[in-house]
Amino acid sequence: MRFEFVQPETLSQALETLAQHGDEAKIIAGGTAVVLMLQQKLIAPAVLVSLGRLPGLDYIRADATGLHLGPLTPLRRIARSPLVREQFPALAQACAEVGNVRIQNQATLGGNLAEADYASDPPAVLLALDAAVTLAGPAGSRTLALADFVLGFYTTALAPDEIITDIFVPLPPAGSRMTYLKYKSRASEDRPCVGVAALAAFENDTCIDLRVAVGAACEVPRRLVEVEALARGQALRPGLIADIAAGYAANIETLPDLRGSAWYKTEMVRVYVQRALELVRQ
Repeated sequence: MRFEFVQPETLSQALETLAQHGDEAKIIAGGTAVVLMLQQKLIAPAVLVSLGRLPGLDYIRADATGLHLGPLTPLRRIARSPLVREQFPALAQACAEVGNVRIQNQATLGGNLAEADYASDPPAVLLALDAAVTLAGPAGSRTLALADFVLGFYTTALAPDEIITDIFVPLPPAGSRMTYLKYKSRASEDRPCVGVAALAAFENDTCIDLRVAVGAACEVPRRLVEVEALARGQALRPGLIADIAAGYAANIETLPDLRGSAWYKTEMVRVYVQRALELVRQ
């Protein structure tokens, strides 16, 4: 396999290269996904555009509105960040669940989102946290909610001449509790069969905000707003938790693969939504 390997040193150079080559170009960040796809001959780009030399895209910083993460920030750095672990513990959990330490040190958050691998950990948490993704292209920048960025099976709203430049996670409601649970059905794999992220905020014992996102079991991470709404203004008692878990199991179209049949994944969605809600109510 022959391809041209390009290492731009500025964002503008990278965008110019992508605009010049269009669909024949492929971006590589950490390379944990792209290298495998090249080896398996799933992709055959004419030009491989490395983002490794671009300055200013590897950061973790907070402001009054939330958390900004650079697309070239390694997952291991996010998982170990005291800021992330304190304010967004579920995101730190999810990043720590990806692959192993070597993969986490190499893989980037931007690359993880751009690949849109359905059997991945961070996207479900970012969806539950109402994250947004900023994209830069020849016409300027645009920002999309994560729900509008991940469109389908390995498909995103990222145009061939665009690059992710920021992932923003707004501050959760005060006193929120959050968790991420990952279920692996195959001991030989680290990819999830089902991943569930949950966030709940309470006033006394009354739930004022609930967000539940299911990943890996379906083509894209899913939240069911109408099911989440069952909890608002209510105490998260066992019966209500069971109803919400049943609502997620009944309304998510699960995707069969080597990690489980559609029926099996539906049952695991029920189990893990219930477990996640039991954790955030404590």
